[in-house]
Amino acid sequence: MSAAVEGSGINRLLDELPRKDRQRAVERCESVDLVLGATLCETDEPLRHVYFPVNGFISLVTKVGGHKPLELGLIGSEGMLGVTAVLGVDSAPQRAIVQGAGTALRMSKPQLDLELRKSPHLTRSLNRYLYGWVVQLSQNTACNRFHEVEARLARWLLMTHDRAHADHFHLTHEFLADMLGVRRSAVTIAAGELRRRRLIQYVRGEIRILDRGGLESTSCECYDAVRSHCARASA
Repeated sequence: MSAAVEGSGINRLLDELPRKDRQRAVERCESVDLVLGATLCETDEPLRHVYFPVNGFISLVTKVGGHKPLELGLIGSEGMLGVTAVLGVDSAPQRAIVQGAGTALRMSKPQLDLELRKSPHLTRSLNRYLYGWVVQLSQNTACNRFHEVEARLARWLLMTHDRAHADHFHLTHEFLADMLGVRRSAVTIAAGELRRRRLIQYVRGEIRILDRGGLESTSCECYDAVRSHCARASA
């Protein structure tokens, strides 16, 4: 915890707090492992904890009828799982699943409520992040409706790369198909094209980013749109 208190590269929302507020917030947390595939909360269930990822990343997904879950967005070390708590909402709006193993700082909902009363800096930081999350959610929704699978896959790989803190990560075709809301065959074709162009290496679910600039050129405008909105909100 000492490194976290010093602000040496843990969660960005905590890092940007004044030292006193950061130390108090971290002391209210416990360090937990983010286990690949673990469900951290379910839709409409009481929100008992919030999570500040240090590394690894979390997907928020929703399910309609008998369809497979569809991913709405990703949370990494730039954010917090449970940010709607800042609005006074006590239940989770989506299911949260760990998609990249790592660690997080976990805080109970009552402790967060207490900290929000004590720290206007944390409240402002979470409000800005909530704005960024709304932008990500709305942009991803439009992207899933209007853009081609290859561009959407490139966008999703860039978002994952931003949060994985590594050039390689494990993602199966089946998982990618579920996250993008398309058939597995469509992901196979799109990933094959990215591999043919030497933008990625993909062997048995192991993806390595070879040419990030090329992925950015292939991605639709949604990736840059979300980054620009979030950068302005944090300024």
